[in-house]
Amino acid sequence: VRVSVEVEYQPDYSSPSQYHYVFTYRVTIENNSSRTIQLLRRNWIIKDAAYPIRTVSGEGVVGQQPIIEPGHNHQYVSGCNLKSGLGSMFGTYEVERMVDGKLMEVTIPKFDMVAPFKLN
Repeated sequence: VRVSVEVEYQPDYSSPSQYHYVFTYRVTIENNSSRTIQLLRRNWIIKDAAYPIRTVSGEGVVGQQPIIEPGHNHQYVSGCNLKSGLGSMFGTYEVERMVDGKLMEVTIPKFDMVAPFKLN
């Protein structure tokens, strides 16, 4: 199972003067195995420069516990608010192999969230 993430800063929903930076991210979960899986839980670590680390855990993703057939993928879009405009996220998904109920942990690779003007 392979996870990839694309991030986009949302200036129209952000307010830097109020320490509010909004990012959206599109996650693609590819099932490259020969077995059907179901995503049960998510566990995120959110790092926001100069602010405490946050963790987010819960069932499914954006209200779904998708079943992903072999050779298929599932995409969803979600968002994250930062106070600093500089941060990162990473984590894991818990997936179940449908044929035998085996639980597996899938790594969500670290990705950065940087407001473009913070790069100067």
